[in-house]
Amino acid sequence: MSESKSPCGSEALAEAVRTLHTGGLVAYPTEAVYGIGCDPADDTSLARLLALKRRPAGKGLILIAADVGQLGTWMGELPTDVRERMLKSWPGPVTWIVPPGPAVTPLLRGDHDGVAVRVTDHPLAAALCRAFGGPVVSTSANTSGEPPARDLATLRAQFGTGIDYYLDGPLGGRDRPSQIRDALTGAILRH
Repeated sequence: MSESKSPCGSEALAEAVRTLHTGGLVAYPTEAVYGIGCDPADDTSLARLLALKRRPAGKGLILIAADVGQLGTWMGELPTDVRERMLKSWPGPVTWIVPPGPAVTPLLRGDHDGVAVRVTDHPLAAALCRAFGGPVVSTSANTSGEPPARDLATLRAQFGTGIDYYLDGPLGGRDRPSQIRDALTGAILRH
């Protein structure tokens, strides 16, 4: 287990990316809480993340990206008006459930027909996605059913060496996790 010494430092970001590329789990700040992420294409890492959180696999996971282009093979086809509605909310705190693209595995989707995606407006989370070269899994840093961590001390006390790298940085100042909406219907699934 290691931890970055300086928020947003290039060395810390490079270490977080190395951790992701080698199948590790990384904790990082998001808009409202700390998140835990991994490479969404690595089913072993996904299974490890779900086990660490004690999160049922059927719930699915969220992907965050620095820009919509990073979500290319992760999203299926969308009607133009639906895509435009999503793009108007990004970057920002709205997660959309969309038809899955060919890159989406059952561990990402869970028991759902769609996959959850967001273009983050958190500078460090976006920088992590850019440096990684694609989307990163983003799930709140908590054991399932417990409040999410809002600081590294709480996070470290809860997960210790279960997380391979702790990327230090400020949260985005929001008081709650992202809103979740169904892209095809526009319905709000989580406020």
